[in-house]
Amino acid sequence: MYTLPQLPFAHDALEPIIDAQTMELHHGKHHQAYVDKLNAALEGSDAADQSIEALLRSVSKHSAAVRNNGGGHYNHTLFWEILQPGGADEPGDDLAAAIRTDFGSLESFKEIFETAATSQFGSGWAWLILDAGHLKVASTPNQDNPLMDVNELTGTPILGLDVWEHAYYLKYQNRRPEYAANFWKVVNWDVVAEKFAAAHE
Repeated sequence: MYTLPQLPFAHDALEPIIDAQTMELHHGKHHQAYVDKLNAALEGSDAADQSIEALLRSVSKHSAAVRNNGGGHYNHTLFWEILQPGGADEPGDDLAAAIRTDFGSLESFKEIFETAATSQFGSGWAWLILDAGHLKVASTPNQDNPLMDVNELTGTPILGLDVWEHAYYLKYQNRRPEYAANFWKVVNWDVVAEKFAAAHE
C-alpha cells in the first residue's frame, strides 16, 4: 500500500515562486488522488508490495490506471523532494562537472531543460535523467516518466518539473515559460546531487 508523503516544508514556503494555494491543492488533493487510485488499482495484487520504482520499471505489464496513478505518485514524490527552501541554489562539484561535460554549461542545460518543459504539448513533465553514465534532458506526457519501460528514452530521474496546468495555473495562468524560468529559484541542488550520486551506485 502506498501513502502520501508529507511535504518537507510549509505550503507557503516557496512563495512567491509557487503560491501556497497551489501547493495545498497540488499536494493534498492531486497527489492524494493518485495515491488512492493507485492503491485501488493494485488491490489484491502481488504488485502492491513492490517499491514504486520496481512497479514503474515493469509498468507495461499493468493497467492504464497503474501507469497513470503510479506515475503520478512517483513524479510528485520526487518533485516535492527537489524543491527548497533551504539547500544549495547551484549544483555541487561532481554534478556541476557532469552538467558541463554533457551540456557545455549550467546555462546551456537550463535552456535545454526549459525548452523541454515549455514545448511539451499539453500536460506532462520535463526531466533531468542519468542514462548509461550521462545526463540527458527528456520530457514525457501525462504522468509518464523515464523509469517506465514504455518510454523510448529511459533512465533515472534526478530532477523533474511538473508542467500540468494544476502545478502553475493559479499564479502563472498560460505563462508556462515564466513558471519554468522561475523554477530554478526553488530547486534544492543538494537533493538533486544526492540523487545523482545514488544513480551512479
